Amino acid sequence: MTADVRLVRQVAGRIGDREPLVVVIGDPILDRWTIGEAERVSREAPAPVVRVTETIAVPGGAANTAVNARALGARVRMVGLIGDDEAGAVLRERLTAAGVDADFLVAVPGATTTTKTRIVGGDRIVVRVDDLAATPTDDHTDELAAAVARALEGADAAVVCDYGLGVTPESVLPVLERDRPEVVVVDAHDLRGWKDLRPDLVTPNAGEAVALLGTDLGLGSARAEAVLAHRDAVFRESGARAAVVTLDRNGTVLLEPGDDRGFRTRATPASEQQASGAGDTFCAAASVALAVGCAPREAVQFAQAAADVVVREAGTSVCDTAALLRSVEAPAETVVDHDDLAAAVDAARADGRRVVFTNGCFDVVHRGHTSYLRQAKELGDLLVVALNDDDSVRRLKGPERPINTAEDRAGVLAALACVDLVTVFATDTPIPLLERVRPDVYVKGGDYSPEMLRETSVVEAYGGEVVMVDYVPEHSTSAVVRRIRETSGGDGA
Repeated sequence: MTADVRLVRQVAGRIGDREPLVVVIGDPILDRWTIGEAERVSREAPAPVVRVTETIAVPGGAANTAVNARALGARVRMVGLIGDDEAGAVLRERLTAAGVDADFLVAVPGATTTTKTRIVGGDRIVVRVDDLAATPTDDHTDELAAAVARALEGADAAVVCDYGLGVTPESVLPVLERDRPEVVVVDAHDLRGWKDLRPDLVTPNAGEAVALLGTDLGLGSARAEAVLAHRDAVFRESGARAAVVTLDRNGTVLLEPGDDRGFRTRATPASEQQASGAGDTFCAAASVALAVGCAPREAVQFAQAAADVVVREAGTSVCDTAALLRSVEAPAETVVDHDDLAAAVDAARADGRRVVFTNGCFDVVHRGHTSYLRQAKELGDLLVVALNDDDSVRRLKGPERPINTAEDRAGVLAALACVDLVTVFATDTPIPLLERVRPDVYVKGGDYSPEMLRETSVVEAYGGEVVMVDYVPEHSTSAVVRRIRETSGGDGA
């Protein structure tokens, strides 16, 4: 399900009232973003030349979890190992500026602070360069354990962010077992090492869940069912009291003891190629919510809403309370996933409204499309437009299409006053979606006839109606693309 506005407000209010103390224990990283324009290819190698216009340095890894927890209203102490180098000094300064108590960071003489540098040319990451810290010595892990013990005094929650870069179960787990706060959350590349801690919540992503279980989860939305099928193994291998597996654009699955069905959250679709750290935001938000007494289901809904904010931003971003509230209080999105579409159609039908459904690529929206969609809307009360995703457009139209991504095409359609809901589908025909939502009217352009459509028998079988509306052939997408290419000299520029 998508985030409930009232729930998010309530959780945010509880955090603001209590200001819980959260201790983040983990591997801090300095994220550098070197941004510019990729205007040509180098003569020395087939690589783009990026003309740098801006360089940004922000907390990443466990440090990103810390600043997100602080931005959402918690008091935060950061514990971890850094080098005594320039990157370590910058990271400490950035944490302090964000309001995080960085006094518990342990600076290792002569060591390197883990730094990840992303070179961005135009609208995409060209390359990422990682400068990783060396394995710490026993003396340094002893210092880390002592810092953890000091930081845990009076804490409401502890969050372990183990990326395999210095913080180890051997150095931290004995202290956490002895001085355990009310809530313990673990976000680790390898959760098995933290099994004896019996975390209240673990937050593996799909890849980490695969590593934990030793089995493939499949692709796309099918992963959710695969996670549910392996729920007992997740508990057994992680030792956790509850687990939420994050599945990027497919949202999350929360596993709790005694609940065989699981609990789903739905992600808001986004196409930001430069976004990074949404998992850190999710972990931070869930941990802060648990620290003020929220149930796991409330915590993961709150966390999903926060993650939805940062995936729409470029770079390593932070979700603060104000941005979170603005996001959930905004008008309902017109672009929806199939579950939300089915719910909206059911609600419309219960209100006696007539549902109209059409589909297509809508690659370059033109007057022919808008005329067609206005006619479709006149046939009922709720107009649903199902949009072919990019892969299915390529299969139908050829390798040079689509001109515009599914995200952009959906946004254009959603802006049309006659369109009520937009959804994206991956199959070559919308038949599976038609069978699910069973619209009253299925509409196609007049360049087809009902007999030409495979969908006709499906719609008529459940009692629906197939309608052909007028078509404007001189405004076809192919014609528009052809004119653009002719005007530009045929090079597609």
